[in-house]
Amino acid sequence: MRDVALFVEDYAHRQFVGALVERLAGEHGVAMRLDWRNARGGHGKAAAEFHRYLRDLERQGGHPPNLIVVATDANCIGPNARAEEFSAAAPAPIVRAIPDPHIERWLLLDGAAFKRVFGRGCEAPDSKCERGRYKRLLTEAIRAAGVAPSLGGMEFAEDVVREIDLARAARADRSFARFVDALDAVFRAWCRR
Repeated sequence: MRDVALFVEDYAHRQFVGALVERLAGEHGVAMRLDWRNARGGHGKAAAEFHRYLRDLERQGGHPPNLIVVATDANCIGPNARAEEFSAAAPAPIVRAIPDPHIERWLLLDGAAFKRVFGRGCEAPDSKCERGRYKRLLTEAIRAAGVAPSLGGMEFAEDVVREIDLARAARADRSFARFVDALDAVFRAWCRR
């Protein structure tokens, strides 16, 4: 059983990234236990908790996780700059999920998956840095399918992740491809051992 510590910015990241981690682990036959370290409070809180967690691991010793996953939006500063905020010496590999610019865009990347979940497809939106744009587009796409999202649409993240064609979504979004490729590489390495 592998232990995976997850640091996420908010509920949206927890829903989507958690479902994607579980899906890929299942596809590789990896048994794991998820340790949610943060699931609300935004980027700043996730970053602070991440660094505090690493300090505590170093001070206390003990059993570190087998993997650390960090999920936060690029928020128009770019995924590389955001990744630097989560760079540190760690006792385990770190995989970063940094949607560029926002996590809600990832739910809209595969119109066929969206159609299987909601009965009506959607267009993968272009990538623009505009606060709230992808939340609005996600909500509009779900409502256009005749469904009323009660939590902005993120309550359907697990359903979309289950249906999403990973290769298609990766072709549509480089930040998605980076995350899936990095996570896949870790799981493949575990399977070879």
